[in-house]
Amino acid sequence: MKSVRKSNEKRGHDIASGRLPAATIKDNFSDLHPPLTELQAQAESARCLFCHDAPCIEACPTDIDIPNFIRKISTGNLIGSATTILSANIMGGTCANVCPVEELCELKCVMNTAEHKPVTIGRLQRYATDHLFARDTQPFQRAADTGRRIAVIGAGPAGLSCAHGLAMHGHRVDVFEARPKAGGLNEYGIAAYKMLNQRAAREVQFILDIGGITLHTGQALGKKLRLAELRDQYDAVFLGLGHNVANRLGLEHEDTAGMHNAIDYIERIRQEDLSSLPIGRRIVVIGGGSTAIDIAVQSKKLGAESVTIVYRRGARQMSATWYEQQLAQTNGVLIKTRAMPVQVLIDDDGLTGMVFETTRLDAAGKLQGTGERFEWPVDVAFKAIGQSLDLSAVGHELDTIQLQHGRIAIDAEQRTSLSDVYAGGDCVPGPDLTVHAVQDGKLAAQAIHRSFARESSHG
Repeated sequence: MKSVRKSNEKRGHDIASGRLPAATIKDNFSDLHPPLTELQAQAESARCLFCHDAPCIEACPTDIDIPNFIRKISTGNLIGSATTILSANIMGGTCANVCPVEELCELKCVMNTAEHKPVTIGRLQRYATDHLFARDTQPFQRAADTGRRIAVIGAGPAGLSCAHGLAMHGHRVDVFEARPKAGGLNEYGIAAYKMLNQRAAREVQFILDIGGITLHTGQALGKKLRLAELRDQYDAVFLGLGHNVANRLGLEHEDTAGMHNAIDYIERIRQEDLSSLPIGRRIVVIGGGSTAIDIAVQSKKLGAESVTIVYRRGARQMSATWYEQQLAQTNGVLIKTRAMPVQVLIDDDGLTGMVFETTRLDAAGKLQGTGERFEWPVDVAFKAIGQSLDLSAVGHELDTIQLQHGRIAIDAEQRTSLSDVYAGGDCVPGPDLTVHAVQDGKLAAQAIHRSFARESSHG
C-alpha cells in the first residue's frame, strides 16, 4: 500500500485562518433561508387547506396546532400565530430553524404530492415567531406564586422548556447550567448559518422574562451540585443533562494533531470570530448524521478546498435527512458511503491521512469489511459519530437512578426511578432532536405540577 504523500507546503500553512476574505465568510454564513416577506407569507399561508384532522399536527412532536397558526398568519394576526406556536413549543423559534420538517410536519402535509410541494410550515413558523420577538412581546403571564421550588439541572432545550412550564404555574425554578451560557446545543452545537443574530440567546431571555426562573451558570452536577442535597432543598428535580462526551473511533492515534470532535469545532464556529478560525485544506468528516453535515458544510464555507463525508453504510441509512445530504452536496461536499476508518496516518507534525475499508452487509444484514482498503490524504479529520452520556463525569450522583441502555430510564411522565426526580432530553432514551427535548421538558413540567396538586388534595 502506498503511503499518503505530504503536501509540499508546510503543515502550519495547510491549517490556516483567513483563507477567505471576511466579507466572503460573512456572506457564506448568512441566512440559509432568507425570512419570508409579508407577501410571500400571505401567499404560502393561502396554500394551507386547514385540515380538520391535520396530519401535520400528528407529525409534530410538540403538538403545535399548525393549521391554526397558519390561519392566523393569513388573517394578519401574527402575535396570535406566534402565541399558538409557543404555547405548544416554547422554543418554537429555534425549532422553526433546526427541525427536520422534511421528515416531520411537511412530510405529512396533504399538499405534499407528486404535483405539489408541501406548505413550508417551518418558514411560516419562523415568520410568526420572528415577528413576536422583534416586538419584544411577552404573551404569557405567570400564575400566582405557589411557594414550590424546583431545581432544573441543565439549561438546554429540555431544561428551559421544563423551567418555563413550571414558572407558568407559579412555581419557582432554579436552573443550574455547567457552561457560561444557557441554551445547550442551540447555543453551542447547531450550525451557525441555521441560528443567526443571537437567536439562541434571545430565546433564552424570552423564556426567563416570564419570571420565577433564576439562572445559575458555571454549576455542574457532581462538582458544585449534589443530587441528594438538591432533593432535600427542592420539591422536585429535573435532569436535562444532555450528552457530555463525543463517541470515539477506537483507533490508534485518533487524538493526534488534526483529529477533532466535530461538536467541539462547531462550538468554536459559533463562539469565535469566523475570519480567524483555522481550517484545513483537505478535510474528512466521519459520520452520517446532522452533526456531520453541519461541520462539513461549515468547513466549506470557511474556505476548505475539499471536504468529504465518509459513512460506513448507505445513503439511505444516514440519519441526516435527504435535504441535509442535498445541502452538503450543493455546497461542494463529497459524500462517500460504505466505507469505515481503520487507520490514522501520522508524521511528526500530526495527521497526514486515513485508511478506510469498504463495507457490505452480510446475509444476516450485519455490517462487515470487505478487505478492500484505500488511503485518503487529510489535513483535518472531524469525528461526528454521535455523543453519549458519560455518567463518570458526575461522579456517584446518579448511582441510585435506574438506567436504560446507558441513559436515564423514565416512565410515561418523565419520572425517573426516584419519585421526585424527572428527566428529559438527550440524557433519556429517544430521538436526539431539539423538538423532542422541548416536549420532554414540557411533559415533565406538567407531571411535576400534577404531583403537587395530588399532594395538596391529600392534605
